[in-house]
Amino acid sequence: MVTTVTSSHEAIDLEEKYGAHNYHPLPVVLNRGEGVFLWDVEGKRYYDFLSAYSAVNQGHCHPQIINALIEQAKELTLTSRAFYNDKLGVAEKFVCDTFGYDKALFMNSGAEANETAIKLARKWGYTKKGIEDNKAVIVAAKKNFHGRTTSIISASTDSSARKNFGPFMPGFEIIDYDDVAALKKALANPNVCGLWIEPIQGEAGVYVPQPGYLKTAADLCRQHNVLLMMDEIQTGIARTGKMLASDHEGVHADILILGKALSGG
Repeated sequence: MVTTVTSSHEAIDLEEKYGAHNYHPLPVVLNRGEGVFLWDVEGKRYYDFLSAYSAVNQGHCHPQIINALIEQAKELTLTSRAFYNDKLGVAEKFVCDTFGYDKALFMNSGAEANETAIKLARKWGYTKKGIEDNKAVIVAAKKNFHGRTTSIISASTDSSARKNFGPFMPGFEIIDYDDVAALKKALANPNVCGLWIEPIQGEAGVYVPQPGYLKTAADLCRQHNVLLMMDEIQTGIARTGKMLASDHEGVHADILILGKALSGG
């Protein structure tokens, strides 16, 4: 039986009763959006200044995106990777051409994209840099946010993300963000295969590093033969005035991690 929600109070009560409590939303129950506006179930209108952490940078219910979804739903639902299809290669080429990369790998979520970046950096460390098996290290920054999977929170310093979820994955070194001296020391370790950072730390309070930090990080990575892994899931796709936040310093990461706005909502 389908339940129709008629009030904010009813919707909140249903989530409290039946939903697992992994978030603490604001007490606003939304049911409609158009462009920059949102409406709650009582009909009150809001400006959407959050944009789902950038997932709807293009606005709610953009007609071009809606029409594309409808037309594709009429043609083919899913192929899986067991077969080729006539859309994936086109999308991969578009992404590579847009951002200047050789290869693209589409995943299902930002957290999965970060997990894949970890695997890619480690495999490169073993097969290309020559790091001894199971000795690879990825350097991450304090107060980072890359997702909530068990591997990712192994590199987190947020106690609320880690409490009661251990034991954690080894192979991460956590250093201060926006600290060049800490970077120099950490990247000198020959077992480091990747530096995993955000160009602006979102969950840390929208922390913007000092001018030149990203450029210095990129230079140090090249000096020490380390992959620069740039998580632009919250900052990418023109959210900071350029296509990528790292473009402000002319930095081109070895591994670019995108999500949210890339999905069109």
